[in-house]
Amino acid sequence: MTRVRLSVAQRRGDLLRAAIEQIEARGVAAVRIADVASALGVSNALVLYHFSTKEQLVAAAFRHAAEGDLAQLRKVLGRRSPALRRLRSAVRWYAPTGQAKGWRLWIEGWAVALRDPALREVAQDLDRQWKAALAEVIAEGVAAGEFRCPDPAGTALRLTALLDGLAVQLTSYAGAVPRARAQEWVEGALARELGLEQERLTP
Repeated sequence: MTRVRLSVAQRRGDLLRAAIEQIEARGVAAVRIADVASALGVSNALVLYHFSTKEQLVAAAFRHAAEGDLAQLRKVLGRRSPALRRLRSAVRWYAPTGQAKGWRLWIEGWAVALRDPALREVAQDLDRQWKAALAEVIAEGVAAGEFRCPDPAGTALRLTALLDGLAVQLTSYAGAVPRARAQEWVEGALARELGLEQERLTP
């Protein structure tokens, strides 16, 4: 049986995806190099060849996840459609009631980032880029006359805070908030921020 030789980039990608899965399943504190190696059927030495410490592997895994989330956000916001439709789609995708995955990963990341500068940098960079992208599309909608918003950056921050908080509730405390109600709160907040009737946000 011949073995397929992967490129360095392919191997690193496999290791990072496996690390993300293991962090989601076990948590940052409990995950080991051996868990990632075992998930791929490779040796610990191979993992350590690409990432010399567990800390480097974890930081790289979070950065890989962040880059994936930002790529999806840019795809949603880059569509040729009115700003309101793109904004609503982005919020629905990001919300814990939508299709965005990995909330367990990011809740783990926020906790560890309190004491880990490398991970804190990754989380802050993702947060900055997410808010900037939202603020930009909000400003586009204002310029096009689709809605009113005197402070796009402030609106982006408040929406992000609401979405992140709901993610913690829905992910950490089963049944704390019905998903349908959480979606209603998010749409209500978005409508108020933009000076619209909530019915305008219904697809």
